[in-house]
Amino acid sequence: MEVEKQRRAYIQQAPKILVVDDREDNLFSVETILQKDGYDIIKAPSGRAALRILLQQQDFSLILMDVYMPDMNGFETASLIYKRDSLKEIPIIFITAHNSDEKYIFEGYRMGAVDYIFKPINPDLLRSKVSVFVQLHRQKQVLLLQEKVLRQMNESLKREVEERKISEQKVRYLNDQLLQNNQELVEANKELDRFAYLASHDLQEPLRKIRLLSDNILTKQEVRGGSENTLKKIIGSAERMQQLIDDLLKFSRYSAGASDFVLTDLNLLVQEALQELEQSIQFSDIHINVGRLPVLYVIPTLMRQLFYNLLSNAIKFRKKEGPLHINITSRQLTTPPGGQLNGNAHERFYSITVSDNGIGFHPSYADDIFVLFKRLHSYHEYNGSGVGLAICKKISEQHHGSLKAYGHPDEGAEFTLTLPGEQVV
Repeated sequence: MEVEKQRRAYIQQAPKILVVDDREDNLFSVETILQKDGYDIIKAPSGRAALRILLQQQDFSLILMDVYMPDMNGFETASLIYKRDSLKEIPIIFITAHNSDEKYIFEGYRMGAVDYIFKPINPDLLRSKVSVFVQLHRQKQVLLLQEKVLRQMNESLKREVEERKISEQKVRYLNDQLLQNNQELVEANKELDRFAYLASHDLQEPLRKIRLLSDNILTKQEVRGGSENTLKKIIGSAERMQQLIDDLLKFSRYSAGASDFVLTDLNLLVQEALQELEQSIQFSDIHINVGRLPVLYVIPTLMRQLFYNLLSNAIKFRKKEGPLHINITSRQLTTPPGGQLNGNAHERFYSITVSDNGIGFHPSYADDIFVLFKRLHSYHEYNGSGVGLAICKKISEQHHGSLKAYGHPDEGAEFTLTLPGEQVV
């Protein structure tokens, strides 16, 4: 708290003493006597000068003031000082050569003096009195500051108690909502598991038939012309699709384990994805530039699917006229964009960017395009189910990474995949 800082600062600073006298030799004498005790001595050659100083500085622990001064004596100066609330607590010791007139002394006390020192000044007596009154004043100020600290703490405690009461009510309400939501989530997960199993089972059945029929054709030597190579590609694609379905089914049900990650050259995965897209690429004006990609620990089938989906997405949303340019680049990062990823700290990070000059999208949709079944265009314009990019997002998170999208209408799109150099699973 601010008041507590003021209290600590006040304790640590040297006590300040204002010495007021119209004679330079008296000022020098008092300063010489007191300087060995570590005080911060401020000198004023007149009552008016003292008032000017006190307008700027109020943190004095004691004022030593000569009574007889021209223009404005010590009593008059003290009277003006104590008219200001901020100065009323500063003790004043008068210095005077008159030590016998009780009426005169009483006048000084009436003006607010705490004591007198008579000339000629006894150095030991001066040091002793100054020490007593300085300590008393400083202790009083510390207590006043401490009182403010306690008041602030008390007010803070009151607010905290009220806030806690309100928070407890909110917690009870949120806890009830959480129990209800948990039950709904359990049911939803069961339905999702059943859907994933049925969908994967229905998809695997026709794939098995494709492989079986293709193997029969090759075995019976009914292949003519260049069909053999095509059939081999069909079989290879069917095998990869079946493996992908198995991996996606495992991915939807379980978290990744250490054994799932394999040190893999991402360049090979991109080339495999391009081979699957060969038919879409070879008869179109599409130019794909692939820079040097890193070798990382990934789940190969899932990462291949991610590259396939991003490349397929770029091809799908190309402009109707003009060539399509797709660039895949990579760079090493010292820290991930926006801080740590999923709470894991890694020494190295890699950013892989897939960019194109297609139709793009409005920046406000940068998050929506990763939502499952979310489509920015009618299926009459562009085919697809709206699942591809959602799968890419999940795959990036399964790799303790992130996937961000950037784009502008008619200026193309850019997808940036950030992956850790070392996997923590």
